[in-house]
Amino acid sequence: MGSIEQTMEVLLCLSPAEVANLKEGINFLRNKKTGKDYILYKDKSHVRACKNMCKHQGGLFIRDIEDLDGRSVRCTKHNWRLDVSTMKYVNPPDSFCQDELVVEMDEENGLLLLELNPPNPWDSEPRSPEHLAFGEVQITYLTHACMDLKLGDKRMVFDPWLTGPAFARGWWLLHEPPSDWLERLCRADLIYISHMHSDHLSYPTLKKLAGRRPDIPIYVGNTERPVFWNLNQSGVQLTNINVVPFGIWQQVDKNLRFMILMDGVHPEMDTCIIVEYKGHKILNTVDCTRPNGGRLPEKVALMMSDFAGGASGFPMTFSGGKFTEEWKAQFIKTERKKLLNYKARLVKDLQPRIYCPFAGYFVESHPSDKYIKETNIKNDPNELNDLIKKNSDVVTWTPRPGATLDLSRMLTDPTDSKGIIEPPEGTKIYKDSWDFEPYLNTLHAAVEDEIFLHSSWIKEYFTWAGFKDYNLVVRMIETDEDFSPFPGGYDYLVDFLDLSFPKERPSREHPYEEIRSRVDVIRHVVKNGLLWDELYIGFQTRLQRHPDIYHHLFWNHFQIKLPLTPPNWKSFLMHCG
Repeated sequence: MGSIEQTMEVLLCLSPAEVANLKEGINFLRNKKTGKDYILYKDKSHVRACKNMCKHQGGLFIRDIEDLDGRSVRCTKHNWRLDVSTMKYVNPPDSFCQDELVVEMDEENGLLLLELNPPNPWDSEPRSPEHLAFGEVQITYLTHACMDLKLGDKRMVFDPWLTGPAFARGWWLLHEPPSDWLERLCRADLIYISHMHSDHLSYPTLKKLAGRRPDIPIYVGNTERPVFWNLNQSGVQLTNINVVPFGIWQQVDKNLRFMILMDGVHPEMDTCIIVEYKGHKILNTVDCTRPNGGRLPEKVALMMSDFAGGASGFPMTFSGGKFTEEWKAQFIKTERKKLLNYKARLVKDLQPRIYCPFAGYFVESHPSDKYIKETNIKNDPNELNDLIKKNSDVVTWTPRPGATLDLSRMLTDPTDSKGIIEPPEGTKIYKDSWDFEPYLNTLHAAVEDEIFLHSSWIKEYFTWAGFKDYNLVVRMIETDEDFSPFPGGYDYLVDFLDLSFPKERPSREHPYEEIRSRVDVIRHVVKNGLLWDELYIGFQTRLQRHPDIYHHLFWNHFQIKLPLTPPNWKSFLMHCG
């Protein structure tokens, strides 16, 4: 293996005079040569420093006028707040730490800001790009985040979601997959599944595949929560799941290798991938917020990433306080634009030869979610591609189901009419009907489950969930389709400070959230020990909170950290009996 070393980069030098001018507290600094910004915090005993870049989506920090102690800065994108004296984020509370830079003083009392850069893992055993024949590497778009890659005589598929809903019943496919999608999956030599969200790990899709090829090799990253944590529960028989370490080349054959990398914001869950064939790299950042902490290979042959936004219950499912329809509409509009600019900047920085926006092609098509469908406006891939073309000479591709990109032709001549073969004339592009019934029936079955004849299921469930010692009171209300209380449904309080279930709100000061959930979905989630993404990202709840604070610790627990095995309802019912 070619050894690659950690490098040290000097980001900023301050002269002794400039050091003497640093004030106690927060200092905003800029390297005039590179245009990069830094924050330095000085108190009597030490100096700390970081890049002026929010960990969330790379926003710029400014002084936080609400902070009277002069220790925190506020991000201009989403109001995340960072206490620079501790390098911990205070909004969202109990969430992330900022990466620090090394501060060194020289003999003359000048100051250096240094960054220790780990070696880029993809630079180990580098390969020079070799000649590709026309037709040797072809990428066919199927739906959403699913690509079918022909790489020499091997075939690889990304994130197959080709049938059924995602997130309980909240998301449905926007595009009609090619009619031979199952044959394509069965032909694959390997499948990469980026993370556990059901628009990437689709059990309805994998069930059909497992019926024909249970031994198909599937590769996932070694995330803290296993991607296939729920495989046994799902009843899907897959026998060849391979969990691979991050940042190490996985050799498929002499020409083909791939490397899975983690996300910088959600390392416990999200991953992305580099596929390399004969030295030509394809980078798929999937849903990562800060893929590989922001360090990515430049000048790859093809890059694909998400672009659409709207993959969260915020703010559409919120009401009360500032959450008026006008505020929500304005927020969504601004938010989508920020995301578009962020993606365009990423593409401009990385300079891939070709860029493809994908993984945003879903629709809230169930009639009961009409409100979400109308308010949750998503980015248009063509708008992003136009923005990219304005700022760089990157070639862009807006994919349609069944369209195939020939990498060699596109790299040789982007204007080649055979570079991208569109689906045949008359091919159906957008879905206009969805098979709701079987999936809704599965959810409805949970409503009548005998677990819910005993009100002690509430204590059993939240004890199993294991979240406590946190000052938050939540009111949970089971509802019908329209989020009105479900007749005979449960309506109860949970006090997470001591995990009690009081009849009324406690007298101490406490943050409060009210969560209304469709009864079929919440009971399905409770019964099967599923993660609350089904509820929250699936738009199956309506929320109010006082004060208006995002409780990262609470949501992160219920969305990512619940136990890996469901509650033992069998034993619960025996005790009830």
